[in-house]
Amino acid sequence: METLTGLRVTGTAHHGIPKESDTATMTVPLPTDTTRWRCTLCGNLTRFDVTRSSKVVEYVHLDLAGESNVEEREVVSETIESVRCRWCNAVDKVELVDRPGAGS
Repeated sequence: METLTGLRVTGTAHHGIPKESDTATMTVPLPTDTTRWRCTLCGNLTRFDVTRSSKVVEYVHLDLAGESNVEEREVVSETIESVRCRWCNAVDKVELVDRPGAGS
């Protein structure tokens, strides 16, 4: 499981499509073992487009024919730039809710 502190979600234009000129942001926490994301606009619990920026260090092994294989990968830093609901395109309507059975 990845360990990130939260998400920074940009404001949205009409129909949930981000505009560069939007400056409003909200922080969306990452889901945990007991929580999950939910779109407050349409109720979606299962389909989201997540835009990430990552800085990684990879150990790449090249065979004698030049074919590469990544044998080790270390994520140095990762930022979640946005979370968009796949059903209704909302980018600023994602919240955390309890997972079923998480409290028992």
